[in-house]
Amino acid sequence: MAATIDELTITYVDGDITTVNELDKKVLTKGAWTTIMYKFEEWDRRKEAYGPVKFTIRRYQKRQNEYMQKSKFNISSADQAKKIIAALQEWVDEAPTE
Repeated sequence: MAATIDELTITYVDGDITTVNELDKKVLTKGAWTTIMYKFEEWDRRKEAYGPVKFTIRRYQKRQNEYMQKSKFNISSADQAKKIIAALQEWVDEAPTE
């Protein structure tokens, strides 16, 4: 388990192979509940190469000085990411200014 946000990662190594390779991360919120968006790629054993870039949003809760993952949402393709961006942009543009 991770004690700091900087230690949180989705990188996963199985033997000699990094099967989930974290490419970048953006911290969206900090605090007792932390939200982080990751950019990553997964190792395809059949092709012996990394697949397309994917994205995931993870929520962590900090309890007893340790972050524990509580939920995740995987964005499986760049196309799906663009649709999410477009929907959010539309909603933000429609929202009344504060």
